[in-house]
This record gives sequence, structure tokens and C-alpha cells, in this order.
Amino acid sequence: MGVSNLFPILRTPDLPRLSRFYEEAFGATVTYRYTHEGADVYIALAVNGGALGIGLDADVTPGNPIAIWLYVDDADATYATTLAAGAESIAAPENLPWGERVAQIRDPDGNLLYVATLPAD
Repeated sequence: MGVSNLFPILRTPDLPRLSRFYEEAFGATVTYRYTHEGADVYIALAVNGGALGIGLDADVTPGNPIAIWLYVDDADATYATTLAAGAESIAAPENLPWGERVAQIRDPDGNLLYVATLPAD
């Protein structure tokens, strides 16, 4: 059996806030909403060909052990955009030994994100 698709699901006590962060920081668009009693409890986001789910969970605490690696066209510009959208800087963009330029941030719920640009050919 092969895996045909894989995407992370972030859990948050404030779904609208975290959704807004990914929409503003990465240009994500909501592709699916599941509502219960008139409120979103799960959304699926499209992020430039990738997928991300966010689920409402009142009992989750910030900084759960999850990290998401996002390849972007320009790590420096994306780093600045994420900070403006409310991210916390962990490490500014830097060139790593294997050729990628990578920054580390935390989203508003404390999830670690690696924002990376592939080396030029």
C-alpha cells in the first residue's frame, strides 16, 4: 500500500486566528470547512499545491511537538511576511551546508515552521 497524499493537521484553541495567520503569511485558501453548531471546527487549506488542515481543540496547549517544512520562492521575503502576520522569529534566514536557505519561525500557537528556498540550479 502506497501513500497517495499526506498533510499535517494543526490543532488550535482559536481556529479563526490560526487560519487567518496562514492565509496572510502564505496566501493559503480555505478549500473545505466542517462546521458544528454554526462554527468551524475543521478547515482544509490549500497552500501553493500543498495542503494543511487545522482543527479546533480547546484542550491543546501551545508548542505541541510538530514542525512543518515549507518550500517557498524566497525565504527572506516569506520570513518578513510571516513576522508581519504575527509569527515569532526563531532563526533568521541563513544558508545551510546542503545549499538551502532556511528560516525558523513559530506560528501564533507555537508550532515550529521551517521556511526554505531550494538552491539555484
